[in-house]
Amino acid sequence: MRAPAITDPARRAPAAALAVVVLILAGLAGLWAIRPPSARPASAPATEFSAERAFGQVQAIATRPHPVGSPANDEVREHLLTTLRGLGLTPEVQDTVSIEGAGLSASAGGASLARVRNVIATIPGTGSTGRIFLVAHYDSVQVGPGGNDDAAGTSAVLETARALLASPRLRNDVVLVLTDGEEACLCGAKAFVDQHPLARDGGVVLNLEARGSSGPAIMFETSAGNSKLVAAYSHAVKPVGTSFAVEIYRIMSNDTDFTPFRKSGFAGLNAAYIDGAAVYHGPTDLPSAMDRGSLQHHGDNTLAVVRELGGRDIAELKVTGGEDATYFPAPGFLVRYPGSLVWPIAVLALLAVAALAWVARRRRLTGGRRLLKAGVLTLVPIVLAPVLAQALWFLITLIRPEYAAMPIDPYRPGFYRAAVVVLTAAVVIGWFALLRRRLGPAALAIAGLGWLAVLGVVLAAVVPGGSYLAALPALAGALAGLVAVVTRGWLPVLAVTLGGAVATVILLPTVVMLFPALGMGLGAAGAFLTVLLGLALLPVIDLIHPVAGGQRGVEALRSRRRGALPTLAALVAVLVLAAAGLATDRFTNDRPALTQLMYAMDAGDGTARWISDESAVQQWTGQFVSGDRHRIDDTMPAFGPEEVRTGEAPAADLPAPQLTVESDTRSGDTRTMTLRLRPQRAARLVTLHVPGDVKVGSATVEGRPVPVHSPNFGFAFHAPPADGIEVELTLQAAGPVKFRAMDASDGLSEVPGFQPRPSGVGIVGSHTSEMLAVAKTYEF
Repeated sequence: MRAPAITDPARRAPAAALAVVVLILAGLAGLWAIRPPSARPASAPATEFSAERAFGQVQAIATRPHPVGSPANDEVREHLLTTLRGLGLTPEVQDTVSIEGAGLSASAGGASLARVRNVIATIPGTGSTGRIFLVAHYDSVQVGPGGNDDAAGTSAVLETARALLASPRLRNDVVLVLTDGEEACLCGAKAFVDQHPLARDGGVVLNLEARGSSGPAIMFETSAGNSKLVAAYSHAVKPVGTSFAVEIYRIMSNDTDFTPFRKSGFAGLNAAYIDGAAVYHGPTDLPSAMDRGSLQHHGDNTLAVVRELGGRDIAELKVTGGEDATYFPAPGFLVRYPGSLVWPIAVLALLAVAALAWVARRRRLTGGRRLLKAGVLTLVPIVLAPVLAQALWFLITLIRPEYAAMPIDPYRPGFYRAAVVVLTAAVVIGWFALLRRRLGPAALAIAGLGWLAVLGVVLAAVVPGGSYLAALPALAGALAGLVAVVTRGWLPVLAVTLGGAVATVILLPTVVMLFPALGMGLGAAGAFLTVLLGLALLPVIDLIHPVAGGQRGVEALRSRRRGALPTLAALVAVLVLAAAGLATDRFTNDRPALTQLMYAMDAGDGTARWISDESAVQQWTGQFVSGDRHRIDDTMPAFGPEEVRTGEAPAADLPAPQLTVESDTRSGDTRTMTLRLRPQRAARLVTLHVPGDVKVGSATVEGRPVPVHSPNFGFAFHAPPADGIEVELTLQAAGPVKFRAMDASDGLSEVPGFQPRPSGVGIVGSHTSEMLAVAKTYEF
């Protein structure tokens, strides 16, 4: 928008300075809203959460890897029991077998089971209306100690319980559920919701996770119909959450312990901090990697929300379904409004932009053709910036190919993220400078707001919780534009500045949170949101743009050249930031390059192979595997149908799991068999698969019914007992049936031909990293 007061040379400089100061303050306020607090010392009052006290629990839990069923996990469980008893509680261990259709074998058409040992304790309320479940998992992956994932959640539960017990009792019961087997198959959470008496009446669950080592504790998932729970969450000390994240997470296939609770009808909230994800599931997920401010944020919010829920009527809160809320963080509070307002706001934003276009035409600030051209050409930055962001990351990975194996992000992604933001700014500013004199700033600004409004309507239809990201900035910008074109003096300046500040507070924190959520590999998403922010700020960009109207000839050419300087400076800054990222994010012993390798042997014919799922073979891995990626589900079905790279390996002197028939009855082509599958070594898991030409009618494992998926029935059992597991099958087969049995342990150092990783080379956080699998085919 252009108004006489804004284009007046005498007022342009102070107007630009005012706009810049206000936007900087708005940006800082938006970033402060999602910044974790400082860690409180161990001397903090007993009724408060102290990250330093909780960190002592982290250090005790995450001394070494402790996957489900391991001796190390037994030690962690005993520590939890001792700690809870020391708080005056009476914990119990739920020791059972559970099944969940997720995990190692699920991708191969099977299910995952595990023997789990959940630790459960109850803090009784004074007049309970229902139960609040505080949930975190205490097991880790097989190659990492779980300093963050999920010693952070477990320690936060323990410290929250301690603070609650040091305070006046709440009205409602608080149940502590420290689950086992989350990393393997979510089986601990599934066991609790399916089998434990405390879960029968449902309730409200708060699940605490970590998928990194730093950043704010984000409430990223809820049960359906979350309005009342979001209202309760708004009482957190520093609530950080966005309905957009909830919508995106519902689309993704990722799962946590919250999933079995949600699927079983529990209402609840799921929170995690997610930055610093280079340590995720790996050996570097150590207590020393943790940002204790993130732990403090986790605990502060958990304690505050539990206290808020502790006085509410749980019978009302635990009802799922109904209306979702739209919400996002703002300085000092959580902005929230009913989902029923999503469509009215989106439509209102569209109408406001249309009204602005009509008024601008009536006041001869632009014309219909200019608006149409600007609308079409606005697609250039919308498309170009994300494409260039992906191209930038592609070039960086060509220089540093080890990044391809990183789970989500490099160790120090800050410079790379900044490069994407600056690159996007260069695209928007360059596009604006190129078209400003030809089409006019009013046409470009209205077109930008128009696309925001259209996107707000599209999102309202597809992901309603994300509509606010476009609709509210469009509405604020359109209203500011209407004020700017019908008033004089400083009101236009204040109006467009306020509109830009609203967009900044809404969009900038989301950009910052989106980068660690999706990683640099999807940097285009961050670039896209940054473009939206740039389009919303076009009126302010016009204020500070060095090209003034009314110039002619050589002077205008010089001004256009000066206008291109910010774009050129931004492009130089992109190169500098990328170079700084490469210079500072070097691989060391503490931050190694990550590799993935496993070993598989067929004990039947004595053949063995190295296997790696690296997308590009790294130098160390290249001594074991080579060639194109291919499927190996025909011989090692438990690894699923994923394509991997392989290489020949010497056979190890290791026994295969033993499969014996305990009973076998036949009726025509139908056989009812009872089998026992026994690992013959210390195995983390065992699997059993039946080929696709055999129709399996029903199956139970350790007395638990297992879903039958044809063809290729199979399952994985984590933490198998020493005497093996009992399998009962009803199947149809005319002749003998072949069974493929496999067990797997962790660690490759004793495998013939294994070469230890040199300094600076580490292990990626994969569920199959360092796996040593031995398989054999049996025919009965």
